[in-house]
Amino acid sequence: GVVTASAADKAGQTSKELKQMDHAPTTGMPAIDDIIDNFSLLDEWDDRYRYVIELGRGMSALPEIHRCDANKVQGCASQVWLATTARFDGEQPVLHFCGDSDAHIVRGLVAILLSVVSGQPADQILAADPIALFERLGLREHLTPQRSNGFRSMVARIRADAQQALATRPLSASADA
Repeated sequence: GVVTASAADKAGQTSKELKQMDHAPTTGMPAIDDIIDNFSLLDEWDDRYRYVIELGRGMSALPEIHRCDANKVQGCASQVWLATTARFDGEQPVLHFCGDSDAHIVRGLVAILLSVVSGQPADQILAADPIALFERLGLREHLTPQRSNGFRSMVARIRADAQQALATRPLSASADA
């Protein structure tokens, strides 16, 4: 399981709401391949900026309970929150993320990042290279160094969460490997 019902109840949520939150990051979000295709169709950087902001607007709202210091990403100029849940159904923990930012462009960057990693097994998250994708989309050269560093901080946080999930998976799952 993800979070015990009692922990969810203490937080004032039902387990049904928690389950919906697990899948919120991918709800309504285009697949990363579609995002890449759409980027290639947009020639002007103004259009690409608008598209990134639009991706952020398409993300599900982050429940207020997840806007806490523990979920705040350090190293970002604007405020960024990333909430992580892990499911230990098979050998690999599968991580789901939801996030938000107080800056429109950064919220869009969160959306792009989550489209790469959310709903993926921990080992695939660790193998993925969102920073290379960030550069391939031309975002690094068109955003301030502060924004690029913030994106790196988000990636580092997601990788740390994936490593933590691997380290804390139930022993029976790792014994079968």
